[in-house]
Amino acid sequence: MTTLNFAQLLRASLQEHHLKPQAVASHLLSADIARYLDQLELADITRLLNELPLQKRAEVFGYFPLERQAALAETLPRSAQVALIAAMSSDERADLFNRISQPARDALLPALAHVQREDLRNLASYAEGTAGAVMTSEYSAIGAGLTAAQAIDALRREAADAETIYQTYVLDDQRQLLGTVSLRELILAAPHVPVTQLMIKPVISARVDTDQEDVARLISHYDLLALPIVNAEGALVGIVTCDDAMDVVVEEATEDFHKGALIGKHLGNIATASAAMLYRKRVFWLVLLVFGNLFSGAGIAVFEDVIAANIVLVFFLPLLVDSGGNAGAQSATLMVRALATGEVVLKDWLRLLWRECSVALALGVTMAVAVAFLGAVRGGWEISMVVASSMLVIVLIGSLIGMSLPFMFSRLRMDPAVASGPLITSIADAAGVLVYFGIASAVLEL
Repeated sequence: MTTLNFAQLLRASLQEHHLKPQAVASHLLSADIARYLDQLELADITRLLNELPLQKRAEVFGYFPLERQAALAETLPRSAQVALIAAMSSDERADLFNRISQPARDALLPALAHVQREDLRNLASYAEGTAGAVMTSEYSAIGAGLTAAQAIDALRREAADAETIYQTYVLDDQRQLLGTVSLRELILAAPHVPVTQLMIKPVISARVDTDQEDVARLISHYDLLALPIVNAEGALVGIVTCDDAMDVVVEEATEDFHKGALIGKHLGNIATASAAMLYRKRVFWLVLLVFGNLFSGAGIAVFEDVIAANIVLVFFLPLLVDSGGNAGAQSATLMVRALATGEVVLKDWLRLLWRECSVALALGVTMAVAVAFLGAVRGGWEISMVVASSMLVIVLIGSLIGMSLPFMFSRLRMDPAVASGPLITSIADAAGVLVYFGIASAVLEL
Protein backbone atom coordinates (compact mmCIF):
# COMPACT_ATOMS: atom_id res chain seq x y z
CA MET A 1 0.00 0.00 0.00
CA THR A 2 1.48 3.39 -0.96
CA THR A 3 0.90 6.98 0.06
CA LEU A 4 -0.64 7.58 -3.36
CA ASN A 5 -3.31 4.94 -2.68
CA PHE A 6 -4.14 6.57 0.62
CA ALA A 7 -4.24 9.97 -1.04
CA GLN A 8 -6.72 8.67 -3.59
CA LEU A 9 -8.92 7.27 -0.83
CA LEU A 10 -8.75 10.53 1.06
CA ARG A 11 -9.88 12.47 -1.98
CA ALA A 12 -12.67 9.98 -2.52
CA SER A 13 -13.64 10.28 1.14
CA LEU A 14 -14.01 14.02 0.76
CA GLN A 15 -16.40 13.49 -2.14
CA GLU A 16 -18.19 10.34 -1.02
CA HIS A 17 -18.66 10.33 2.73
CA HIS A 18 -19.34 6.62 3.00
CA LEU A 19 -15.67 5.75 2.30
CA LYS A 20 -13.61 5.27 5.46
CA PRO A 21 -9.81 5.56 5.20
CA GLN A 22 -8.89 4.17 8.63
CA ALA A 23 -8.43 0.65 7.29
CA VAL A 24 -5.97 1.95 4.72
CA ALA A 25 -4.27 4.24 7.26
CA SER A 26 -3.53 1.32 9.58
CA HIS A 27 -1.08 0.00 6.99
CA LEU A 28 0.69 3.34 6.47
CA LEU A 29 3.32 5.17 8.46
CA SER A 30 2.05 8.17 10.40
CA ALA A 31 4.69 10.44 8.83
CA ASP A 32 3.43 9.60 5.32
CA ILE A 33 -0.17 10.33 6.28
CA ALA A 34 0.83 13.68 7.84
CA ARG A 35 2.85 14.66 4.78
CA TYR A 36 -0.20 14.32 2.55
CA LEU A 37 -2.72 15.80 4.96
CA ASP A 38 -0.54 18.88 5.45
CA GLN A 39 -1.37 19.91 1.88
CA LEU A 40 -5.12 20.10 2.61
CA GLU A 41 -7.29 22.77 4.17
CA LEU A 42 -7.79 22.77 7.95
CA ALA A 43 -11.40 21.60 7.73
CA ASP A 44 -10.45 18.66 5.51
CA ILE A 45 -7.55 17.69 7.78
CA THR A 46 -9.81 17.73 10.84
CA ARG A 47 -12.43 15.61 9.10
CA LEU A 48 -9.92 12.98 8.01
CA LEU A 49 -8.05 12.91 11.32
CA ASN A 50 -11.31 12.11 13.06
CA GLU A 51 -11.53 8.96 10.93
CA LEU A 52 -8.42 7.58 12.65
CA PRO A 53 -8.17 5.88 16.06
CA LEU A 54 -7.05 8.25 18.82
CA GLN A 55 -3.50 6.91 19.17
CA LYS A 56 -2.93 6.93 15.42
CA ARG A 57 -4.44 10.41 15.27
CA ALA A 58 -1.98 11.65 17.91
CA GLU A 59 0.96 10.12 16.07
CA VAL A 60 -0.05 11.71 12.77
CA PHE A 61 -0.74 15.04 14.49
CA GLY A 62 2.78 15.03 15.96
CA TYR A 63 4.33 15.01 12.47
CA PHE A 64 2.66 18.26 11.42
CA PRO A 65 4.72 21.48 11.65
CA LEU A 66 4.08 23.27 14.94
CA GLU A 67 2.32 26.17 13.23
CA ARG A 68 -0.13 23.73 11.62
CA GLN A 69 -0.60 21.85 14.93
CA ALA A 70 -1.50 25.06 16.74
CA ALA A 71 -3.96 26.11 14.04
CA LEU A 72 -5.60 22.67 14.04
CA ALA A 73 -5.76 22.37 17.83
CA GLU A 74 -7.60 25.66 18.22
CA THR A 75 -10.28 24.61 15.72
CA LEU A 76 -11.11 21.39 17.61
CA PRO A 77 -13.89 21.10 20.19
CA ARG A 78 -12.51 21.21 23.73
CA SER A 79 -13.13 17.52 24.44
CA ALA A 80 -11.48 16.42 21.19
CA GLN A 81 -8.57 18.79 21.80
CA VAL A 82 -7.94 17.47 25.31
CA ALA A 83 -8.12 13.82 24.19
CA LEU A 84 -5.70 14.44 21.33
CA ILE A 85 -3.15 16.37 23.39
CA ALA A 86 -3.32 13.87 26.24
CA ALA A 87 -2.45 11.07 23.78
CA MET A 88 0.64 12.90 22.44
CA SER A 89 4.15 12.30 23.76
CA SER A 90 5.25 14.66 26.53
CA ASP A 91 7.78 16.66 24.49
CA GLU A 92 5.40 17.14 21.54
CA ARG A 93 2.65 18.15 23.97
CA ALA A 94 4.89 20.81 25.53
CA ASP A 95 5.95 22.20 22.12
CA LEU A 96 2.31 22.54 21.09
CA PHE A 97 1.33 24.10 24.43
CA ASN A 98 3.89 26.86 23.87
CA ARG A 99 2.41 27.65 20.44
CA ILE A 100 -1.30 27.86 21.20
CA SER A 101 -2.93 31.05 22.47
CA GLN A 102 -3.17 31.90 26.17
CA PRO A 103 -6.96 31.37 26.33
CA ALA A 104 -6.49 27.92 24.77
CA ARG A 105 -3.81 27.11 27.40
CA ASP A 106 -6.05 28.24 30.23
CA ALA A 107 -8.85 26.02 28.93
CA LEU A 108 -6.59 23.01 28.37
CA LEU A 109 -4.72 22.71 31.67
CA PRO A 110 -7.68 22.03 34.01
CA ALA A 111 -8.93 19.28 31.68
CA LEU A 112 -5.70 17.26 31.83
CA ALA A 113 -4.88 14.68 34.47
CA HIS A 114 -2.86 16.04 37.39
CA VAL A 115 0.35 14.21 36.43
CA GLN A 116 0.09 15.32 32.80
CA ARG A 117 -0.68 18.88 33.86
CA GLU A 118 2.35 19.19 36.14
CA ASP A 119 4.63 17.51 33.58
CA LEU A 120 3.37 19.88 30.88
CA ARG A 121 3.94 22.95 33.02
CA ASN A 122 7.45 21.79 33.82
CA LEU A 123 8.47 21.04 30.22
CA ALA A 124 6.86 24.19 28.85
CA SER A 125 8.79 26.36 31.32
CA TYR A 126 12.18 25.85 29.68
CA ALA A 127 13.52 28.47 27.28
CA GLU A 128 13.20 27.72 23.57
CA GLY A 129 16.39 26.39 22.02
CA THR A 130 17.61 24.68 25.21
CA ALA A 131 17.88 21.01 26.12
CA GLY A 132 14.90 21.36 28.47
CA ALA A 133 12.69 22.52 25.61
CA VAL A 134 13.42 19.48 23.40
CA MET A 135 13.68 16.74 26.04
CA THR A 136 11.00 14.23 26.95
CA SER A 137 10.16 13.14 30.48
CA GLU A 138 9.12 9.68 29.27
CA TYR A 139 12.33 7.81 30.05
CA SER A 140 13.12 4.56 31.85
CA ALA A 141 15.05 4.53 35.12
CA ILE A 142 15.88 1.93 37.75
CA GLY A 143 17.18 2.02 41.31
CA ALA A 144 20.78 1.25 42.15
CA GLY A 145 19.87 -1.62 44.48
CA LEU A 146 18.28 -3.89 41.86
CA THR A 147 19.65 -7.03 40.26
CA ALA A 148 19.55 -7.67 36.50
CA ALA A 149 16.38 -9.78 36.80
CA GLN A 150 14.65 -7.17 38.97
CA ALA A 151 15.68 -4.42 36.55
CA ILE A 152 14.11 -6.29 33.60
CA ASP A 153 10.88 -6.70 35.57
CA ALA A 154 10.89 -2.98 36.37
CA LEU A 155 11.48 -2.08 32.70
CA ARG A 156 8.63 -4.35 31.67
CA ARG A 157 6.29 -2.29 33.83
CA GLU A 158 7.64 1.01 32.47
CA ALA A 159 7.85 0.04 28.80
CA ALA A 160 4.38 1.28 27.85
CA ASP A 161 5.08 4.83 29.06
CA ALA A 162 8.77 5.21 28.14
CA GLU A 163 9.90 6.60 24.79
CA THR A 164 12.79 4.14 24.76
CA ILE A 165 13.93 1.35 27.07
CA TYR A 166 17.05 0.35 25.16
CA GLN A 167 19.09 2.65 27.38
CA THR A 168 18.16 2.79 31.07
CA TYR A 169 19.47 5.15 33.74
CA VAL A 170 20.51 4.09 37.22
CA LEU A 171 19.47 6.54 39.95
CA ASP A 172 19.95 6.87 43.69
CA ASP A 173 17.22 7.85 46.16
CA GLN A 174 17.63 11.57 45.27
CA ARG A 175 17.36 10.76 41.55
CA GLN A 176 21.01 11.59 41.05
CA LEU A 177 22.38 10.01 37.87
CA LEU A 178 24.80 7.23 38.83
CA GLY A 179 25.22 5.40 35.54
CA THR A 180 23.57 3.93 32.47
CA VAL A 181 22.94 0.36 31.38
CA SER A 182 21.67 -1.02 28.09
CA LEU A 183 18.82 -3.48 27.75
CA ARG A 184 21.22 -5.83 25.98
CA GLU A 185 23.54 -5.92 29.02
CA LEU A 186 20.63 -6.66 31.34
CA ILE A 187 19.36 -9.52 29.18
CA LEU A 188 22.79 -11.13 28.78
CA ALA A 189 23.77 -10.81 32.44
CA ALA A 190 23.12 -13.47 35.06
CA PRO A 191 19.84 -12.76 36.92
CA HIS A 192 21.49 -12.14 40.30
CA VAL A 193 24.16 -9.65 39.11
CA PRO A 194 23.63 -6.13 40.58
CA VAL A 195 23.03 -3.40 38.02
CA THR A 196 25.80 -1.36 39.66
CA GLN A 197 28.26 -3.90 38.22
CA LEU A 198 26.74 -3.62 34.76
CA MET A 199 26.28 0.12 34.48
CA ILE A 200 28.63 2.46 32.65
CA LYS A 201 29.94 5.53 34.42
CA PRO A 202 30.60 8.40 34.27
CA VAL A 203 27.59 9.22 32.10
CA ILE A 204 27.64 11.75 29.25
CA SER A 205 24.88 14.20 30.15
CA ALA A 206 23.78 17.82 29.68
CA ARG A 207 22.10 20.48 31.79
CA VAL A 208 18.57 21.66 31.07
CA ASP A 209 19.90 25.06 29.96
CA THR A 210 22.41 23.62 27.46
CA ASP A 211 21.91 24.88 23.90
CA GLN A 212 20.04 22.38 21.74
CA GLU A 213 22.81 22.48 19.10
CA ASP A 214 25.33 21.37 21.72
CA VAL A 215 22.98 18.55 22.73
CA ALA A 216 22.74 17.33 19.13
CA ARG A 217 26.52 17.59 18.81
CA LEU A 218 27.04 15.44 21.93
CA ILE A 219 24.65 12.76 20.64
CA SER A 220 26.42 12.71 17.27
CA HIS A 221 29.94 12.72 18.73
CA TYR A 222 29.34 9.88 21.19
CA ASP A 223 26.87 7.91 19.00
CA LEU A 224 24.21 7.93 21.73
CA LEU A 225 20.66 6.62 21.46
CA ALA A 226 19.64 9.25 23.99
CA LEU A 227 21.31 11.92 26.10
CA PRO A 228 20.22 12.28 29.76
CA ILE A 229 19.33 15.81 30.88
CA VAL A 230 19.88 16.87 34.48
CA ASN A 231 18.85 19.94 36.47
CA ALA A 232 21.09 22.25 38.50
CA GLU A 233 21.17 19.73 41.37
CA GLY A 234 22.25 16.89 39.09
CA ALA A 235 18.92 15.05 39.23
CA LEU A 236 17.69 13.37 36.04
CA VAL A 237 14.69 15.22 34.59
CA GLY A 238 14.49 13.95 31.00
CA ILE A 239 16.26 12.65 27.90
CA VAL A 240 16.82 13.87 24.35
CA THR A 241 16.59 10.97 21.90
CA CYS A 242 18.56 10.69 18.67
CA ASP A 243 15.46 11.32 16.53
CA ASP A 244 14.80 14.55 18.42
CA ALA A 245 18.46 15.48 17.90
CA MET A 246 18.00 14.95 14.15
CA ASP A 247 15.04 17.33 14.23
CA VAL A 248 17.25 19.90 15.99
CA VAL A 249 19.98 19.51 13.36
CA VAL A 250 17.46 20.00 10.52
CA GLU A 251 15.92 23.00 12.29
CA GLU A 252 19.28 24.66 12.96
CA ALA A 253 20.57 23.97 9.43
CA THR A 254 17.39 25.42 7.93
CA GLU A 255 17.65 28.46 10.17
CA ASP A 256 21.29 28.99 9.13
CA PHE A 257 20.35 28.73 5.45
CA HIS A 258 17.62 31.32 5.93
CA LYS A 259 19.87 33.65 7.89
CA GLY A 260 22.61 33.24 5.28
CA ALA A 261 20.14 34.53 2.69
CA LEU A 262 19.03 37.28 5.13
CA ILE A 263 15.51 35.89 5.34
CA GLY A 264 15.31 35.29 9.07
CA LYS A 265 14.02 32.26 10.94
CA HIS A 266 10.70 30.50 11.56
CA LEU A 267 9.77 30.61 7.90
CA GLY A 268 7.75 27.41 8.32
CA ASN A 269 6.57 25.21 5.49
CA ILE A 270 7.40 26.99 2.22
CA ALA A 271 4.65 25.11 0.40
CA THR A 272 1.94 26.58 2.66
CA ALA A 273 3.56 29.94 3.48
CA SER A 274 1.48 32.97 2.54
CA ALA A 275 2.73 35.63 0.14
CA ALA A 276 2.38 38.26 2.88
CA MET A 277 4.57 36.29 5.29
CA LEU A 278 7.25 35.69 2.63
CA TYR A 279 7.20 39.42 1.86
CA ARG A 280 7.69 40.35 5.53
CA LYS A 281 10.58 37.92 5.92
CA ARG A 282 12.48 39.21 2.90
CA VAL A 283 11.73 42.89 2.54
CA PHE A 284 13.77 44.39 5.42
CA TRP A 285 17.24 43.24 4.38
CA LEU A 286 16.56 43.74 0.68
CA VAL A 287 15.59 47.37 1.25
CA LEU A 288 18.54 47.86 3.60
CA LEU A 289 20.97 46.42 1.05
CA VAL A 290 19.55 48.73 -1.63
CA PHE A 291 20.95 51.64 0.36
CA GLY A 292 24.11 49.68 1.09
CA ASN A 293 24.65 49.25 -2.64
CA LEU A 294 24.61 53.02 -3.01
CA PHE A 295 28.26 52.86 -1.96
CA SER A 296 29.00 51.04 -5.21
CA GLY A 297 27.18 53.77 -7.13
CA ALA A 298 29.05 56.47 -5.22
CA GLY A 299 32.35 54.78 -6.08
CA ILE A 300 31.47 54.77 -9.76
CA ALA A 301 30.48 58.45 -9.56
CA VAL A 302 33.87 59.39 -8.11
CA PHE A 303 35.65 57.91 -11.14
CA GLU A 304 33.29 59.20 -13.84
CA ASP A 305 36.15 60.93 -15.73
CA VAL A 306 38.26 57.76 -15.82
CA ILE A 307 35.29 55.71 -17.05
CA ALA A 308 34.38 58.31 -19.71
CA ALA A 309 37.95 58.29 -21.05
CA ASN A 310 38.18 54.46 -20.99
CA ILE A 311 34.69 53.13 -21.60
CA VAL A 312 36.07 49.59 -22.06
CA LEU A 313 36.53 49.44 -18.26
CA VAL A 314 32.76 49.03 -17.86
CA PHE A 315 32.92 45.69 -19.71
CA PHE A 316 35.01 44.15 -16.92
CA LEU A 317 33.17 45.69 -13.95
CA PRO A 318 30.56 42.92 -13.40
CA LEU A 319 33.19 40.24 -13.88
CA LEU A 320 35.52 41.69 -11.25
CA VAL A 321 33.03 42.65 -8.54
CA ASP A 322 31.17 39.32 -8.89
CA SER A 323 34.46 37.47 -8.47
CA GLY A 324 35.11 39.30 -5.20
CA GLY A 325 31.59 38.50 -3.97
CA ASN A 326 31.91 34.85 -4.95
CA ALA A 327 35.27 34.47 -3.21
CA GLY A 328 33.92 36.18 -0.10
CA ALA A 329 30.79 34.00 -0.02
CA GLN A 330 32.94 30.87 -0.26
CA SER A 331 35.15 31.97 2.64
CA ALA A 332 32.15 33.00 4.73
CA THR A 333 30.38 29.70 4.14
CA LEU A 334 33.43 27.72 5.28
CA MET A 335 33.89 29.85 8.41
CA VAL A 336 30.20 29.90 9.36
CA ARG A 337 30.07 26.12 9.16
CA ALA A 338 33.34 25.71 11.09
CA LEU A 339 32.14 28.04 13.86
CA ALA A 340 28.78 26.27 14.04
CA THR A 341 30.35 22.82 14.41
CA GLY A 342 33.03 23.96 16.85
CA GLU A 343 35.90 23.16 14.48
CA VAL A 344 37.26 26.69 15.04
CA VAL A 345 36.82 29.25 17.82
CA LEU A 346 37.40 33.00 18.08
CA LYS A 347 41.05 32.66 19.08
CA ASP A 348 41.78 30.87 15.79
CA TRP A 349 41.04 34.00 13.74
CA LEU A 350 44.61 35.33 13.40
CA ARG A 351 46.04 31.92 12.44
CA LEU A 352 43.30 31.35 9.90
CA LEU A 353 43.70 34.90 8.56
CA TRP A 354 47.26 34.21 7.41
CA ARG A 355 46.23 30.93 5.84
CA GLU A 356 43.34 32.63 4.04
CA CYS A 357 45.77 35.25 2.71
CA SER A 358 47.90 32.58 1.08
CA VAL A 359 44.89 30.76 -0.36
CA ALA A 360 43.30 34.01 -1.60
CA LEU A 361 46.56 35.15 -3.22
CA ALA A 362 46.84 31.84 -5.06
CA LEU A 363 43.21 32.09 -6.19
CA GLY A 364 43.67 35.73 -7.20
CA VAL A 365 46.78 35.00 -9.29
CA THR A 366 45.01 32.14 -11.05
CA MET A 367 41.96 34.25 -11.85
CA ALA A 368 44.13 37.24 -12.85
CA VAL A 369 45.95 35.09 -15.41
CA ALA A 370 42.59 33.86 -16.70
CA VAL A 371 41.31 37.40 -17.41
CA ALA A 372 44.59 39.03 -18.45
CA PHE A 373 44.40 37.76 -22.03
CA LEU A 374 40.77 38.89 -22.32
CA GLY A 375 41.79 42.35 -21.10
CA ALA A 376 44.54 42.55 -23.73
CA VAL A 377 42.13 41.57 -26.50
CA ARG A 378 39.48 44.10 -25.46
CA GLY A 379 41.63 47.10 -24.54
CA GLY A 380 45.35 46.49 -24.91
CA TRP A 381 48.05 45.66 -22.41
CA GLU A 382 47.35 48.64 -20.16
CA ILE A 383 43.76 47.51 -19.66
CA SER A 384 45.03 43.94 -19.25
CA MET A 385 47.31 45.09 -16.42
CA VAL A 386 44.48 46.97 -14.75
CA VAL A 387 42.06 44.04 -14.98
CA ALA A 388 44.59 41.42 -13.83
CA SER A 389 45.89 43.44 -10.86
CA SER A 390 42.35 44.42 -9.87
CA MET A 391 41.26 40.78 -9.96
CA LEU A 392 44.11 39.81 -7.64
CA VAL A 393 43.37 42.53 -5.09
CA ILE A 394 39.55 42.16 -5.26
CA VAL A 395 39.66 38.38 -4.70
CA LEU A 396 42.08 38.88 -1.80
CA ILE A 397 39.91 41.55 -0.16
CA GLY A 398 36.66 39.63 -0.77
CA SER A 399 38.11 36.44 0.74
CA LEU A 400 39.42 38.24 3.81
CA ILE A 401 36.10 40.03 4.35
CA GLY A 402 34.18 36.77 3.96
CA MET A 403 36.51 34.96 6.33
CA SER A 404 36.57 37.70 9.01
CA LEU A 405 32.93 38.79 9.19
CA PRO A 406 31.66 35.53 10.78
CA PHE A 407 34.29 35.93 13.51
CA MET A 408 33.24 39.55 14.04
CA PHE A 409 29.55 38.59 14.34
CA SER A 410 30.45 35.76 16.72
CA ARG A 411 32.52 38.17 18.82
CA LEU A 412 29.50 40.49 19.03
CA ARG A 413 27.38 37.49 20.13
CA MET A 414 25.39 37.54 16.90
CA ASP A 415 24.71 34.53 14.69
CA PRO A 416 27.66 34.14 12.25
CA ALA A 417 25.22 32.79 9.64
CA VAL A 418 24.12 36.37 8.98
CA ALA A 419 27.60 37.09 7.60
CA SER A 420 27.14 35.38 4.27
CA GLY A 421 25.21 35.59 1.04
CA PRO A 422 23.81 39.01 0.14
CA LEU A 423 25.63 40.89 2.93
CA ILE A 424 29.08 39.66 1.87
CA THR A 425 28.27 40.28 -1.79
CA SER A 426 27.17 43.86 -1.15
CA ILE A 427 30.29 44.70 0.88
CA ALA A 428 32.59 43.00 -1.63
CA ASP A 429 30.88 44.79 -4.53
CA ALA A 430 31.48 48.22 -3.01
CA ALA A 431 35.10 47.36 -2.20
CA GLY A 432 35.60 45.92 -5.69
CA VAL A 433 34.37 49.07 -7.42
CA LEU A 434 36.74 51.27 -5.41
CA VAL A 435 39.71 48.95 -5.98
CA TYR A 436 39.08 48.50 -9.71
CA PHE A 437 38.65 52.14 -10.63
CA GLY A 438 41.33 53.22 -8.16
CA ILE A 439 43.88 50.97 -9.88
CA ALA A 440 42.58 52.02 -13.32
CA SER A 441 42.94 55.69 -12.43
CA ALA A 442 46.49 55.23 -11.16
CA VAL A 443 47.71 53.09 -14.08
CA LEU A 444 45.97 54.88 -16.97
CA GLU A 445 46.84 58.40 -15.78
CA LEU A 446 50.50 57.40 -15.68
